[in-house]
Amino acid sequence: MTFPMNTFAPAVLALVLAAPSAFAKLPTPNPTPEAKAKAAETAAKAAWAAKVDNLKLCQAQDRVAAKYRTSAAAAGKPVPTPVATPACVDPGPFAYVPPVDPKPIEAAGAHSPATTATAPPNTNQKASEAIPDAKK
Repeated sequence: MTFPMNTFAPAVLALVLAAPSAFAKLPTPNPTPEAKAKAAETAAKAAWAAKVDNLKLCQAQDRVAAKYRTSAAAAGKPVPTPVATPACVDPGPFAYVPPVDPKPIEAAGAHSPATTATAPPNTNQKASEAIPDAKK
């Protein structure tokens, strides 16, 4: 099936001109609390995996150093004294505890007095009468 150039070219031109609007950047949607929790769990798992990788690297380095020392001693070469390094730390199994969202200030009651006011804060009483022992 062939198309005459006079109908094919305008169609291609229209597609080419419409393409930039199809690739326009859309605004990022606000993440839901579930998505935030999933992202936090993924970040925690990635941090744990990095600790496991560090443990495996540390153990491999210890094995290589021990093998070098034994082969050097067997060959009669002088074995240098080992350098003190921190021990390999096992991160343990992965356990994720989601953080607890703090209460908003309004719900925490931090800004409100414990009891309801029964009298206005201003009175006609003098301070010396209200607190007689203050000045002596």
